[in-house]
Amino acid sequence: MTRRLEPLERIYELSGAAVPFRFDVRALIFSKDAVGLESQLHQEFAARRVNRVNSRKEFFYVTPAEVRDALMRRAGEHLVEFSEEPQALEWRASTSDSATWQTSTSR
Repeated sequence: MTRRLEPLERIYELSGAAVPFRFDVRALIFSKDAVGLESQLHQEFAARRVNRVNSRKEFFYVTPAEVRDALMRRAGEHLVEFSEEPQALEWRASTSDSATWQTSTSR
């Protein structure tokens, strides 16, 4: 969530040392009540939270399609863009290299 004119800047900042690859952007949503929308989504997916001890860790076991459907119910016309298949450039490059790496290390 950001108030920046260029929201992708915030996403790139969050894709730091804490995760192995840059975050892929599945959706961009503009809302007058982004905090309320985020809260509603967290409540809907609360039973599928990854970290049940620390609620500040906002990761959930849900598919992108489930998030899209929840956003469509809640955000309606605010859903600006949704991508079913993210670019995932760093991940794809890493997985294509891992097949080569596994072959070379198994000899």
